Amino acid sequence: MSGPAQSPGGTSTAPHCYRHGDRETYISCQRCGRPICPDCMRQASVGFHCPECVREGNAGTRVARTAMGGRLGGSRTPVVTVTLIAINVAIFLLVRATNGLNGDLAKKLVEIPSSDGYAPALHLQGVAQGAYWQLITSTFTHYEILHIAMNMIGLWIFGSFLELELGRWRYLALYLTTGLVGSVAVYLLANPLVVALGASGSVFGLFGAAFVVLLKQHRDITQLLVLLALNLFVSFTVPSIAWQAHIGGLLAGFAAGAAFAYAPRQRRTATSVVAIGALVGLSVILVALRTAALTA
Repeated sequence: MSGPAQSPGGTSTAPHCYRHGDRETYISCQRCGRPICPDCMRQASVGFHCPECVREGNAGTRVARTAMGGRLGGSRTPVVTVTLIAINVAIFLLVRATNGLNGDLAKKLVEIPSSDGYAPALHLQGVAQGAYWQLITSTFTHYEILHIAMNMIGLWIFGSFLELELGRWRYLALYLTTGLVGSVAVYLLANPLVVALGASGSVFGLFGAAFVVLLKQHRDITQLLVLLALNLFVSFTVPSIAWQAHIGGLLAGFAAGAAFAYAPRQRRTATSVVAIGALVGLSVILVALRTAALTA
């Protein structure tokens, strides 16, 4: 039986993989014709392709998306929503394990607009005294089991829907921004000595965005309106609830949802960035004005 052809000098003239020069191969890429070894073969509809041709082909393929910009195909698991729920639950357990709302961890995380009215011995730092991070960390902080349970149910229902419709990055920006606006509303309108916490502002933001998205899709919103009305009723009738966060988050959700849902396809990303940037910028201005008023 004859072997591979030999050159006059005795070396093999068999082709070698263009990426692994020490490997002989008799398989070529169906697109560019370069020899490829088994490690470089990529199954194609006809024959095999090399890694470079596969990358070039994928770069020229348009990704299928929903009308709102979410990616179709692949995993349908709402990864961001699951991660947000996990963070909320983890912080809830940490607060419960560190002396609850009286612990040092909770004092750093919950929103305290101003600590000037508290006894110095409590060692509280309010937003007006520079604890601006509380405007975000308070939205991930809960203490009562019923409180976190209701918020996480709302986050799962509306978050799962919006994450798939908007895409992960728009959805995450929506969640964080509406939570921030809800906290800013508390800072502006609530008693400066109030203590505010919970993801309600973000959840109401998801409420508002879902409302706009469903309208855009011409879907029935009757059940959503009933649920929203019930939640608003509770917000204004239960004394311990910070209705300011609910209203702030809801209005921000309406605004961001409208920008996401009605943006022209060609300018979807730019419109989304401008909308989120405007809400964050307005929040920064309002916080600066309120801080100046509280510390004057």
